[in-house]
Amino acid sequence: MTRPLITSAEPGPAQVAAILALAQACRDADGVAPLSEHGLLHVRYEVDGPRGRDLVLTVDGEVAGYAYLDPPAADPHSSASEVSGELMIRPDRRRRGLGRALAAEAAAAAGGHALRLWAHGDLPAAAALAAAAGFERFRALWQMRRPLSEPPAEPALPAGRTLRAFVPGQDEDGWLALNARAFAKHPEQGGWTRHDLELREREPWFDPAGFFVAEKDGVMTGFHWTKVHPPEPGTAGPGTKGLGVGEVYVVGVDPAEQGSGLGRALTLAGLHYLRDRGTDEAMLYVDEDNVPAIRMYEALGFTRATVDAMYRRPVRQAAAAPASVTE
Repeated sequence: MTRPLITSAEPGPAQVAAILALAQACRDADGVAPLSEHGLLHVRYEVDGPRGRDLVLTVDGEVAGYAYLDPPAADPHSSASEVSGELMIRPDRRRRGLGRALAAEAAAAAGGHALRLWAHGDLPAAAALAAAAGFERFRALWQMRRPLSEPPAEPALPAGRTLRAFVPGQDEDGWLALNARAFAKHPEQGGWTRHDLELREREPWFDPAGFFVAEKDGVMTGFHWTKVHPPEPGTAGPGTKGLGVGEVYVVGVDPAEQGSGLGRALTLAGLHYLRDRGTDEAMLYVDEDNVPAIRMYEALGFTRATVDAMYRRPVRQAAAAPASVTE
């Protein structure tokens, strides 16, 4: 093969299409999507904008790898700022040093900040690449699931709270302020902007009727945003409705509501909505170290299904020269 080329210019329409095709090829081969929703939204809508940085690896004129880096953000667990991102290599181009080369280029592009990369599914090959490239595993995100064949318990809102649907064009600012309070210590969710919210409002899955808002005396105090995923090809079978998996997309409550039972009530309200929509299963993501949330979800019938891992490359290695690539 010819020498691989890694570019950081904004991908054009043809490269965007190739990156999306690459993501699908990785998903088909690995059984797990290589990019998060955040990464996919960036590729579809933001590659011509100021947010983040794209690294495209081509071999013989074909897009064989891709990495996306967010702008530096403060690490809630330290005083340092770090860069987060994702990386993928075409399945038939793996084990040739391309992953190490792209990881090293991403570390250099982090500009002196520590680099954090997600490994969705925490696959053995990703762990091996991380170790070879000098990354250390430091965070895990559980995907938990529960069947919806049996109805969940009925939600019991705390006294004085009411529930309604999110109203697009009216609730964005209030929701963003509440989200920032609820996730002040969360490295991704707490930093959402109006732009992040509006991108998701443009998605075909966005359904305000499944976006629940709790209020007390007219003030927003909590929310549960649900999402229905399209069914995977070939997954609909006897006894299923074929409507895909329902997701507890994000549940948040004002810190003053902690311990009130509002989070549990909101979660149950969303689960009833997903079941009424006809989904057969519900899923959610939760940090491995968020023990109180995990215990609540387990009490609601959720069990761990898969794990996403995040690997960090310390600052002392970030300026290392790109790794060599096998020709």
